[in-house]
Amino acid sequence: MAADKQNDAKLSSLDENKENSPDGGLGLESILHILQIIKESQQQHGLRHGDYQRYRGYCSRRLRRLRKTLGFRMGNRHKFIGKKITVEMLSDSRYLLLVLMEAERAWSYAMQLKQEANTEPRKRFHLLARLRKAAKHSEKLEKLCESPRVDAKTKLEAQAYTAYLTGMVEFELQEWKLAMEAFNKCKTIYEKLASAFTEELAVLYRQRVDEISPNIRYCAYNIGDQNAINDLMQMRLTGGGGGMMAEKLEALITQARTKQAATMSEVEWRGRSVPVKIDKARIFLLGLADNEAAIAQTANEETKEHLYETLLAECRDTIQAVREELKSEAKQRERSSDADSSKVSNLQFLHSYLTYIKLCTLVKRNESMAHTLQAKLKEPEADENKRGPRPQDLIRLYDIILQSLAELATLQGLEDDHTFQKEVSLKTLVYKAYRCFFIAQSYVLVKKWSEALVLYERVLKYAKEVQSKAKSLNNTLKDLPDVQELIAEVNAEKYSLQAASLVQPDSHCKTEIPIALPLCKRLETFRLDPALVGKQPNLVQFPPDFQPIPCKPLFFDLALNHVAFPPLDDKVEQKGKGGLTGYIKGIFGFGS
Repeated sequence: MAADKQNDAKLSSLDENKENSPDGGLGLESILHILQIIKESQQQHGLRHGDYQRYRGYCSRRLRRLRKTLGFRMGNRHKFIGKKITVEMLSDSRYLLLVLMEAERAWSYAMQLKQEANTEPRKRFHLLARLRKAAKHSEKLEKLCESPRVDAKTKLEAQAYTAYLTGMVEFELQEWKLAMEAFNKCKTIYEKLASAFTEELAVLYRQRVDEISPNIRYCAYNIGDQNAINDLMQMRLTGGGGGMMAEKLEALITQARTKQAATMSEVEWRGRSVPVKIDKARIFLLGLADNEAAIAQTANEETKEHLYETLLAECRDTIQAVREELKSEAKQRERSSDADSSKVSNLQFLHSYLTYIKLCTLVKRNESMAHTLQAKLKEPEADENKRGPRPQDLIRLYDIILQSLAELATLQGLEDDHTFQKEVSLKTLVYKAYRCFFIAQSYVLVKKWSEALVLYERVLKYAKEVQSKAKSLNNTLKDLPDVQELIAEVNAEKYSLQAASLVQPDSHCKTEIPIALPLCKRLETFRLDPALVGKQPNLVQFPPDFQPIPCKPLFFDLALNHVAFPPLDDKVEQKGKGGLTGYIKGIFGFGS
């Protein structure tokens, strides 16, 4: 409620100019910026996300606050007393705003019922009643604006608003001619207003014109203009025709394809012609080329994502229809014992073809999302508080791509197609290289230099393997990312990483591997050595190690062991037994 009051204060500044005038609010003309007020209210109160119920609640609360402020209450809680807004009250533009909010409340309720009418068709009657009520309120607003107290711009905007709601009523009633006239009137008024006012207001008017244009072309097609279908297809590519018009356009395209489906009898894939007897499969295969061309021509990423999702949804529904036929075919095979169960049937091969289309579309969609994220990843972050894309997001996308490629390799009927298996294997290597590259970048963000360098080496290994295998499959690399560009980027990242690792050593390494060799002996090899930027860098070994030098030769007398010396017994003095006397002499040295 507090947020509503703040927004009311902002929006009231657009339509209460008369109260701030020098004559005390008794100006000659009332001004109400109708389109600007409803657009700002819708964007701030639910319609940005398609929540019409929330916007309807806002319109009710604002009506109650306006009536209370103006003293324009319809009786009390016990009795209703109806009041009408007259021309004499238009000195205050808030009375015009009161009628506008009543119309917006009825319109938002109608759009809410339209969302619910998909599952509950009876609500369509209530929807038409609320749309008529909204158109009635808009006509009342237009009639009040015919007063000379209202300025010319407000009169034109009221006429355009009435024409728009009248066109919506006729569009739901499928009165194509009346709806087209009302929408054309609305478009003409807004185009004139866009050329007469400032650029800020002109943008709002042009947006309204873009919203109305698909409805006009759809009415023209239903009246009998066959060229309008091409304009509608082009509007679908540019993202026009959202909301109510999108459902009508999809139904129209399906109807056109159904008429062409009768001429289609078979499809050829991987050198085999397969008959197509299921109508849903015929319609899908007929529109496949148009859908792929539409995706290729679309520059808007949101529109491209919507087209991918539409194509995948149609493909899943078609596969489900073929799967139901496969169940009945399997029962027939069980009854007939003569059937060859080893051979892949035409229906099973058609199922493999549709599964191939689905998986390839998934790969292309995720690759497109990956390209968008890569571009955002390279941009500098404008807001630090807002979470931007990270390499982990890209890793998840490439995981899904690799999972889709793994399913492609197991499709029934293609086990013996060696060319197909080689193509899938080559694509797997390419996306593995890209996945490994972004894993390395995620390690770089947390300053794990060693792990990142190892992963970069693996990226180069995958890329070189792709280049060696791609020589025999030249056409396969056309739709794949450029591997040569990846190699150049990895080499640049490696050199940057080596420089960064020297400036900021790896803080996540718990155990440092000692490097015994000094820097002068390993200049040709890069190693992470935090000691090089420390106080004692290992540049050279000092003092140097001892080196072996030639020494003096040693001579050995080998003949000595074989020489017989002469006896010297006669030369040696024999010691006699002297007794105690000899012992005493020996002590005092007399015997020497």
